[in-house]
Amino acid sequence: MAVISVRVSDEEKKAMLNFAKFHGESLSQLLRNVFFERLEDEYDIRVATEYENQKSHISHSWEDVRKELDVD
Repeated sequence: MAVISVRVSDEEKKAMLNFAKFHGESLSQLLRNVFFERLEDEYDIRVATEYENQKSHISHSWEDVRKELDVD
């Protein structure tokens, strides 16, 4: 298993350790989880953006929708 070293201030380290303890995780687990959650979020945003850019946008007026649904 690889080891990664990260430089942080003493105050940052204390905050990270407290946050990890609050969530019942080791600092290594916390950092790993946060990294992969962020990676997944950014991937999801990219996929959604690409989808929105590629799909054809069809819009309907409120009047057309009301007529279609027979709503007054």
